[in-house]
Amino acid sequence: MHELSLCRAISGVVARHAQGREVSVVHLDVGALRQVVPESLVFCWGLANADTAWAASELDVRMVPATIDCLDCSTTTVLDDPFLVCPACGSAAVRITGGEELLVTSIDLVDTQDRVRGRGGGAGRGRRASARTARHPQRAA
Repeated sequence: MHELSLCRAISGVVARHAQGREVSVVHLDVGALRQVVPESLVFCWGLANADTAWAASELDVRMVPATIDCLDCSTTTVLDDPFLVCPACGSAAVRITGGEELLVTSIDLVDTQDRVRGRGGGAGRGRRASARTARHPQRAA
C-alpha cells in the first residue's frame, strides 16, 4: 500500500506550509495514472498524521482524468481506460498531458479567532493558504 508513504510525503508538504498552525482541510489533486485508490489515501491520511497539528484534518482528493495528445492526428482525448493509444487514429505516438499529478493545491487553516469566539473552526471554516509545491511531493512507485 503506497498510499501510506504518499500521505507521509504530503504531510511533509503540509508541515512546511502550515508552520505549526492547525489545519482543517488539505486539498490534493491526484492524477488517474498515479494508481492511487482515493479511499485508501483518505484512510491512510489519519494514520500518517495522528501526532500532528492537522491530525483532525480532512484530505480532500480531486481526481484528475488522464488525457493524451496524439502526435500523428493532433486529437486530444480524455482516457476512460489507461490505454495510451489514440482512439481516433490508433497511433501509439501520444503525449500524456494530464493524469500524472500529485499536487497539494491548498490547505485550509483553522481560524483561531473563530475558536476563541466560540464559533468552532471545523472543516471549511479556516483561511486557505496556497501550497506552492513541486508537482510530485513523492513519486509513486
